[in-house]
Amino acid sequence: MTGRLNSAQPYALGLFRIVIGLLFACHGASTLFGVLGGADGNGGTVDAGTWPGWYAAVIQLVGGALVALGLGTRAAAFISSGSMAYAYFKVHQPEALWPLQNGGEPSAIFCWAMLLFVFTGSGAFGIDRLFSARGERDEDKASDRTPVAA
Repeated sequence: MTGRLNSAQPYALGLFRIVIGLLFACHGASTLFGVLGGADGNGGTVDAGTWPGWYAAVIQLVGGALVALGLGTRAAAFISSGSMAYAYFKVHQPEALWPLQNGGEPSAIFCWAMLLFVFTGSGAFGIDRLFSARGERDEDKASDRTPVAA
């Protein structure tokens, strides 16, 4: 049983990455473009260039899309995780100690989920894997042609 679950781990991680990335990107799109209820729940947006809301929304949209695609996953997840840590500690935590009390549950969950991708990478179904597989094949071909010195 454990062997089967372990062999499915990259696929489960890949699906988790896609879902988290899409949810994160939707959060940014709602803030930037007023879709899905918008920033205020009534289709509102944040003004371009306002700190920190607009910058956070851009990180959410771009970072979420990159994570969902599995392209530059570790770097995008690192920046996204930091953004959510900032959101939690500067916006939510001063209101109350626990995320349930201060409305910071999404920030905390996104922070930790993105931090997981920093360490695990994209898993299955990621564009990162296509590039790494191609790079490994090129390295194998190069090593086949390199003479061994005595």
